[in-house]
Amino acid sequence: MAASSDKLSSYREKRDFARSGEPRGDTEASGGDALRFVVHKHDASTLHYDFRLEWDGVLLSWAVTKGPSPAPSEKRLAVRTEDHPLDYADFEGTIPEEEYGGGTVMVWESGTWEPRNDPAEGLDDGELKFTLHGQRMTGGWALIRMNGGDGDQENWLLIKERDDHAVEDPDALTQDHDTSVKSGRTMSQIAEADAD
Repeated sequence: MAASSDKLSSYREKRDFARSGEPRGDTEASGGDALRFVVHKHDASTLHYDFRLEWDGVLLSWAVTKGPSPAPSEKRLAVRTEDHPLDYADFEGTIPEEEYGGGTVMVWESGTWEPRNDPAEGLDDGELKFTLHGQRMTGGWALIRMNGGDGDQENWLLIKERDDHAVEDPDALTQDHDTSVKSGRTMSQIAEADAD
């Protein structure tokens, strides 16, 4: 627990948990041997999709500006963000506008993932390859780190590999799926429920 707690210091420093409703990550999420992944659709200052992979006691996180694309020719910018606690995988709701990341959050996708190279080495080397077993995102994918960046910001690319699950329409995933895989609700329904 101590290791993941240290990794969550940046996450905790940015949030007022009495207001945001997000999990603090004080307890380890229970689970089996399979590694989880989740994609949150997040209507903050700009609409984006937060792609998260369970690894070493936390959820590694990237903000994907246009959302994941099933087209191998489409490389989507994925900005590395702070690690999140494992129990964040189930978080869905509305963060108050004045708080960090204020806006509505949907569990847009969830499932399990298998690394195809050593994740620790992949993160260091800037090339992480994996297979996703989700409800919407399946097959081979890769995260490739770009050169440069803005200060501490790490820019990566999320890319679909060519396999039987690839399609040529770059926006097929985001256009075809607009409800939560957890609750079946739309973004507006989640926001309205939290406003009551």
